[in-house]
Order: sequence, then C-alpha cells, then structure tokens
Amino acid sequence: MRIATYNVEWFNSLFDDDGRLIDDDSWSSRWNVTKAGQTAALGAVFSAMDADAVMIIEAPDTSRRRSAIKALTGFAAAFGLRTTDALTGFVNDTQQEIALLYDPTVVQAIHDPQESPDCPRFDQTYQRDLNVDAAPDAIRWSKPPLEVALTTPSGPLRLIGVHAKSKAPHGAEGNAEAIRISIENRRKQLAQCIWLRKRVEQHLAAGDDLIVLGDFNDGPGLDEYEKLFGRSGVEIVLGENSHQKLFDPHARMALGRRLGAMPVTARFKRKDAPYLQALLDYIMVSPGLLVKSPRWQIWHPFDHPDCYHNVPLRDALLLASDHFPVVLDVSL
Repeated sequence: MRIATYNVEWFNSLFDDDGRLIDDDSWSSRWNVTKAGQTAALGAVFSAMDADAVMIIEAPDTSRRRSAIKALTGFAAAFGLRTTDALTGFVNDTQQEIALLYDPTVVQAIHDPQESPDCPRFDQTYQRDLNVDAAPDAIRWSKPPLEVALTTPSGPLRLIGVHAKSKAPHGAEGNAEAIRISIENRRKQLAQCIWLRKRVEQHLAAGDDLIVLGDFNDGPGLDEYEKLFGRSGVEIVLGENSHQKLFDPHARMALGRRLGAMPVTARFKRKDAPYLQALLDYIMVSPGLLVKSPRWQIWHPFDHPDCYHNVPLRDALLLASDHFPVVLDVSL
C-alpha cells in the first residue's frame, strides 16, 4: 500500500466557488506560475505518485460557499486519478484544510475524532501553562488534525493528518517583537505537539496501527529557539523518552547529525537570496507498522534519482508546490 503526504501551496486558488478548476493563463498564487501551469503540474505529480491515499496539507477551502471535497474529487476526475473520494475533518477559517484523497476500491475512510478527559478533541481547547505563571492557557489548533479510521484489506489503520502552527514571526515590527512572537509561537507549537502526543499514546496503548503524517513546520535543529526549549515538536510527537516511539527515518537522520547532508521536503524562494530548504514534512509510523519493512521516499526533484532523471516529473514537482511529497510504501 502507498500512503503519501503532500503540502500543496495555494491549492485553494486553483478553484472557483463551484469547485471547478480555473485552468487558464491567469497567475496562480505561486510566484511566476500560471493556474494552468500549476494545475497541470499537480496532475502530473499525483498521477506519478499513484498512491492509495494522500494526506493533502493546505487542501482547498471548505466554507459557506466552497467545498474541499467537491474541489478535490473534481481535480481527481480531471486527471483520471484512481483516488476519486475525499474526506475532510473539522473545518477551519484559514482557507487551508487538511484532507484525505483516497482510492475507495482499496480503502474506506471516515473522520473519527477521539477524545478523553485529559486529551480533548482537536476542535476544542487544551489547557496548558505556557508562560510559567501558574495560570493555564487555552491552546487551540488553527487547523485541527484530521483523525481518520481507515479500513484496509488487511484490517484497520489509524491516520492523523497534521499541519502544526508556524513559528514564523508574522507581523513583527522590529527585532525585539520578532523574538517575542517567535518564542510565543514556539510555546504554542510545542503545546500542540504535547496534545497530539497524548492522542498518539492512547492509540499505542490500545494496540492500534498508527500513522501520523503532515507538515509540522518544525524539526530537529530547524531554528535557534529549539536550544531555548531543549527539543522540537517533532521529537515530542515521536516520543523521544518513551518506550513506545513512532519512527520516521528522516527525523532520525536529522536528530543524529550536526554536520553533513540532511533530508529536506520543502524549498522556499527568497528575494535576491538562495533558496531555503528545510525538513518539515514527515510520515511517522507505530511499532506494529515498522516491523513490516516500510519504505520512505521524499520526492525531491534534485535529491531523488528517479525524480531527477524524469525531466517532466522534475519540472512538475518544481511548479506544483514549495513542498515535495513524502511517500510511504508498506505491506499491509
């Protein structure tokens, strides 16, 4: 079975309010890319992946006038994809949903949010003291994780799609405010990951096969504020001090290195500066899946040999998004 996660930059901008692709030469929200160009590139990437299920991060918007499911199923039909069904969870107001696009002839999927007294549903709030003032703060997800109960030919599988809070100091005026906002965002991001880890532990205690996948906007060694707090959100979700750990080989590589080549899943254009590359996207698997010899791939157009030598696919990956798909193949 092939399961992937893919953050598609400004996917929402490619559809009108009726969920139809805007397949013309107007500019997309990506720099110097037309809507027709980005749409064709995404069709090529999704077709080449040929995954049984794709967790789409920054999926099209669901609101009073728009439907992510309608947009995604229309997209699949336009390119003849076998992932003809789509699933969303709790909607948000960022115009960036988390959605699962899947092949209904291989798997069945339902939104199945969990909750417990010490780990509320992800559309609710989680109380945690962020400021060390003995007063709990209400933590919320701007994009609540998508909890999926997946039925596969060999049995049940749990998926949790994640888009964790960005730590970038958006709106800061001056260096001092940027530092303050960065630290505040880091605290919120870590609290979200602690909340997520509690849900992970509940599934592991129940013996569930589990995959946590998506964009964490974080990772070991990603910024200087990790030194202040001692760990990254990714390490928290993996369960660095637990006997029941999740596993992602790219996170393992990043955690074990201070120098040398690092895996990356995103490539950002900066004005008058070289591209910035980062490891932001992960597929973490539970111990029961790890023994099935899963295989991970980052479809980086320059780092993955097959993607590099397939020039049309390489070009499509560069046009489609500023993130690249992470693909997991596992025998189920």
